[in-house]
Amino acid sequence: MRRTAIAVPATAVLLAVAACGAPSENASEAASGEDTLVVGATAVPAGDILEFVDAELAAGAGLDLEIVEFSDYIAPNAALDEGQLDANLYQHAPFLDEFNEGNGTDLVSVQEIYLPPLGLYSNKVDAVEDLQDGAEVALPNDPTNEFRALLLLEEGGLITLAEGVDEATFSLSDIEENPKDLEFREVEAAQLPRSLDDVDAAIVNNNYAQEAGLDFEEDSILLEQVEGNPYVNVLAARADNADDPRVATLVELLTSQETAAFIEEEYAGSVIPVTAG
Repeated sequence: MRRTAIAVPATAVLLAVAACGAPSENASEAASGEDTLVVGATAVPAGDILEFVDAELAAGAGLDLEIVEFSDYIAPNAALDEGQLDANLYQHAPFLDEFNEGNGTDLVSVQEIYLPPLGLYSNKVDAVEDLQDGAEVALPNDPTNEFRALLLLEEGGLITLAEGVDEATFSLSDIEENPKDLEFREVEAAQLPRSLDDVDAAIVNNNYAQEAGLDFEEDSILLEQVEGNPYVNVLAARADNADDPRVATLVELLTSQETAAFIEEEYAGSVIPVTAG
């Protein structure tokens, strides 16, 4: 198994990253070997899941897998579009659609793989009810995940969004009711765990929460609902290679009972596997 870490600054905007092709000469070097399937991922849980598949299942299925790790949400799609990767695993379909629309790319969802539910975390209070009037809450600053975060706050009864507001056009001004007068700080997703000492609470994406050692159940004060959740993470590819037999083999392994059992044991309910029907 070859696993390469690519640390890329996550401050670039979507169009800048797509135009510059910054994600990596290293990723291009990693994509060696015509029969090797090179897959980009964030470290947790996607990288760990791929590592399990590579160590336990890939050889038996005749798949030569190489994993390239990234530290942000933009570079893996740019690298995939440029052909430095064959596929990636880390994002949900709404984020992928947003990336395509903003960058003129043609990346596609091949298969839903797992759901990493979103959580509201706090180092200062033990329950949502304990948040004081005027409390500051940090939100992920990319539009798709920020809207998802607002939906979570609405689920928890902390805010009410204006009727008809949607992911494509929303802004913070669409918060119609805010009974605790919460203040919101928009933060780059990877930095949200670090913000917990500076704010009263933060909505942290699952992968960054796990990397920071946050416990999904013990440390969170509000959890996203699983049933009917549209934010299932997908294996993505380019439209021109989505039918690659190697990608199909990886899908079979990622949705196998063996992988589901690994996810359930490793993450104890904080990541929900999708299995083949």
